[in-house]
Amino acid sequence: QVQVVESGGGLVQAGGSLRVSCAASGRTPSGYGMGWFRQAPGKEREFVAAVSWNGDRTSYVDSVKGRFTISRDNAKNMVYLQMNSLKPEDTAVYYCAAGQAGGTTLVRDYWYWGQGTQVTVSS
Repeated sequence: QVQVVESGGGLVQAGGSLRVSCAASGRTPSGYGMGWFRQAPGKEREFVAAVSWNGDRTSYVDSVKGRFTISRDNAKNMVYLQMNSLKPEDTAVYYCAAGQAGGTTLVRDYWYWGQGTQVTVSS
């Protein structure tokens, strides 16, 4: 069992930056792939970024490539999502999740989810 807790959301103007964090605890969280997903009102939850268990592989949805960076610090059991050049369409609740070691893009491959943190980008 792994617990994940997100933090760092907030309100930012378009073009600004924000970093959201995810603290993992429980049974060997460093052995899991970690992902960030987001859900905007009235929309389905969508994949944003993922990192493999050892950090050697990352993946991103096309809409955030070049703007967002996912990273992890296994010594601290932390995962981060650095978001730059934010756009109003990035507004959503951002969820951190732990799952398959390779870090996939699919919701079904993640078994442990946080409660989410709100990110709002104003125009």
